[in-house]
Amino acid sequence: MADLPIRFGIIGCAEIARKVSGAIQFTPDATLSTVDGRNVEKAANFAKANGFPPEAKIYGSYESLLDDQDVDAVYLPLPTSLHLKWAVLTAYPNGEARGLERCRTVERTSSGQKPVSDKLVVVNSCFTFCADPDFVKNDIRVKPDLEALGALGDAGWYGIRSILWMANYELPKAVTAIRNPVLNEAGVLLECGASQLWDNGKTATFHCSFLSNLTMNLTSIGTLGTLHLTDFIIPYQEHEASYTTSTKPGFNELVTGWVQLPSEHCHCGSTSVSVHGESLLSLNNTCNGLAAPRRMETS
Repeated sequence: MADLPIRFGIIGCAEIARKVSGAIQFTPDATLSTVDGRNVEKAANFAKANGFPPEAKIYGSYESLLDDQDVDAVYLPLPTSLHLKWAVLTAYPNGEARGLERCRTVERTSSGQKPVSDKLVVVNSCFTFCADPDFVKNDIRVKPDLEALGALGDAGWYGIRSILWMANYELPKAVTAIRNPVLNEAGVLLECGASQLWDNGKTATFHCSFLSNLTMNLTSIGTLGTLHLTDFIIPYQEHEASYTTSTKPGFNELVTGWVQLPSEHCHCGSTSVSVHGESLLSLNNTCNGLAAPRRMETS
């Protein structure tokens, strides 16, 4: 089974699905199997515009994919308010339990490991972008019936997921919202943040906003090392993933500069695998390890 390609289905033709479908095509051992739109014409146009293979199936309703046995993994680029319904329907078609998975971030270190340190101490994450007035007023991400969590449900998820990755997905014992979030007239979050605390003393903060300059920072600090990324969601260049590490730095004798300077690293995708596509490789490995029939969901 490990040699079989993972057959992806996409429910919905949202803009972000263009990027993900491209990443799937760049990924070895993966293929685009189906796309479901609100109607056949919309789905067909999406498939044509994004280079789906000729054999890909085109459906005109979200329900059509549920009975398709030729789909192993499902990507849901739908508004957050629809995730629960379609994640459950996708993972449990006909009441039968299937594998369930969510993927969001690119793990950049060469071995997928955290920076070398005795103990993880602090993680800080920030994703902001300055949306235009039309976005702030009309985008589905600021509509209470489509994305009730606003910036938290959109930009905030990346920061939360990155923190959980650094913490080996151990949930914090306490989460405290930062005071004075910014909301629109409908009560949807446009800017917010929170701090987290774990039993072993490590802490984390995240900030997300539709109202600030484009920033995608992730910093993880241990007792002996620091990992810092400045484009951890969308890389500066599609085929490159860069980061800096620092291990036991110090000051010079006069304390006018550093010694043991941070080192810069860059991993480049091959001609057949983009950096975006690399984030799907672990999903492929997991999916291939499931007992047939295989199905997973990503969102």
